[in-house]
Amino acid sequence: MAKVHPNVAVPESPAGAVVEEERQQPTVLTVWRKSLLFNCDGFTVFDATGGLAFRVDRYGSSSYGRRRRRAAEDVVLMDAAGKPLLTVRRKIKLSLSLGEHWVLYEGDAGAAGAKPLLSVRRHHVGLHRRASDKTLAHITPLGCSPSGADAAAYVVEGSYGRRSCAVRDARGGGGAAVAEVRRKESVGDDVFRLVVSDRRMGAALSMGVVIALDQMFGGASSRTSLLPRSWSA
Repeated sequence: MAKVHPNVAVPESPAGAVVEEERQQPTVLTVWRKSLLFNCDGFTVFDATGGLAFRVDRYGSSSYGRRRRRAAEDVVLMDAAGKPLLTVRRKIKLSLSLGEHWVLYEGDAGAAGAKPLLSVRRHHVGLHRRASDKTLAHITPLGCSPSGADAAAYVVEGSYGRRSCAVRDARGGGGAAVAEVRRKESVGDDVFRLVVSDRRMGAALSMGVVIALDQMFGGASSRTSLLPRSWSA
């Protein structure tokens, strides 16, 4: 039976090369689209040694769970100890040009002064989509952008449904991916790898983007959405 989390052997390196190797080595996480808690939906994320890195726990399909869902509009990404790291909040703009998007907040968005970090907006296909257009979503920094600068800093390209997509710099140029979702062999769609190659995004923010993508492109085979809609003008 295939393991959910990897068991990676770390080769020995010369002492002088350790710092350089750590700087270049990407963070590889294994994402399991399942909560470890009974009757909960969510995600469980393991690091390269099989240790618990992140978790998302949401009450499931029971009537009590549905009441809890309606009362809480956010999904919170926690560390292994249950400390809130990010909150993912789903919104729908009344403007058709903006449409549905997700906002990532630092820590618990329910706390006073919670800082928005990123907006993840589904790519608007339009009537005539080119076959070469692989764009899924646009990611825009919030709160620290220069005045009037609302262009997305990153784009997501590929196919989330096939567990093969990448976050890239929106300026183009065919550079290396900042973060990637990759299929994990022989374990189905509910278990996949998240490879974070750039410190600008980081593992927690990358996982927040994955949660947003799962809401956009999870498809009919996915379980009930983790995020109720929040309407905003």
